[in-house]
Amino acid sequence: MSIVAVQLGQCGNQVGHEVFNTICGDVRGTHGLCSKKENEAYHDACTERFFSEAESGVPVARAVLVDMEPKVISQTLSIAARSGHWKYDDQSHFCQKQGSGNNWANGYSVHGPRNKEVIMNLVQKEVEKCDRLSGFFTIMSMAGGTGSGLGAFVTQCLRDAFPTSFILNHVIWPYGTGDLMEALVPHPEFKMLGLRNIPQMPENSLAYSTFSWPGLLKHLRQMLIANAKMEEGIDWQVRPPCPGSSISSSHSTNKLLHFNTSIANLVILRGKDMHSVDLGSFRDPSLYTSWLNPQDAFNAWKTPRAFNKYEKSASLVSNSQFLLKPLDNVVGKAWNMFASKAYIHQYTKFGIEEEDFLDSFTTLEQVISSYTNL
Repeated sequence: MSIVAVQLGQCGNQVGHEVFNTICGDVRGTHGLCSKKENEAYHDACTERFFSEAESGVPVARAVLVDMEPKVISQTLSIAARSGHWKYDDQSHFCQKQGSGNNWANGYSVHGPRNKEVIMNLVQKEVEKCDRLSGFFTIMSMAGGTGSGLGAFVTQCLRDAFPTSFILNHVIWPYGTGDLMEALVPHPEFKMLGLRNIPQMPENSLAYSTFSWPGLLKHLRQMLIANAKMEEGIDWQVRPPCPGSSISSSHSTNKLLHFNTSIANLVILRGKDMHSVDLGSFRDPSLYTSWLNPQDAFNAWKTPRAFNKYEKSASLVSNSQFLLKPLDNVVGKAWNMFASKAYIHQYTKFGIEEEDFLDSFTTLEQVISSYTNL
């Protein structure tokens, strides 16, 4: 099953290039630390999912590049082609020369409708190259006008044109990422995913480092419940609520220690001896909200094929309270700016009304409330 990436704006195109470059480098590597058969199966699966075949034999990324300025797309196409290992399709990009003026409303209300047909035609052509489409991976920034504004418009168009395909939105902002993925979304009010990876270290240090699964998973679990983004600075004082504690005391303890309650978690293990790993600590019912069966809230994927030269590595995809704090900060700042009428004219001149702001605030506050009350 294939995935089509849609890279939007300067940030989306630069990050998208790094994603494909990392995938290609990992697939081509001989560091799989597994059997030849397993490595070949991994190679074939990844190549088919993210790349199409070209007559030249160089894999072509399944991607559509969109920006309202030509510079970044031109650089991205050139850098990928010069690698000699993979490239973008020269006909799968769209750019203009005027930019979006760092204005969400300009990207959403002007460039979106104006360029909808040509962008969606490019997407359709990429989809037709897939034997079986799994879904879309959109990469965009929260800031600026093209990535955020046009990105939001294109996401709506993708949902309308492909109602049964999943859409994974990778959204980049200064201090976090938010994703959308149906597999971990048991309820329509809870659609945000956070990602944690372990270990994280310079490539030059890998040859001198050893890891054990119990050690990696102990740190990863604490990163989950304490909402830590990296291993450094984990708050080891945070603990799940005690099974016998009352609801009120558990709630106050969670609030005091910032315990991160989950709806669903997916742990991905890659590398040596992963089949013998005990994941019981992630099945602990105290990690999850009470209205979901813990057995349905946790899943694990495992492969003996190592990733990116790590002998052992673990990733956690979590639908939890990871994003509560940054979202709450965003809403608070937005309300203050809206009340002061700051920059409102930059939106209204492109057709966005004040009622649209109020509707957006209400929607986001409902999301925050839903996650807060897990």
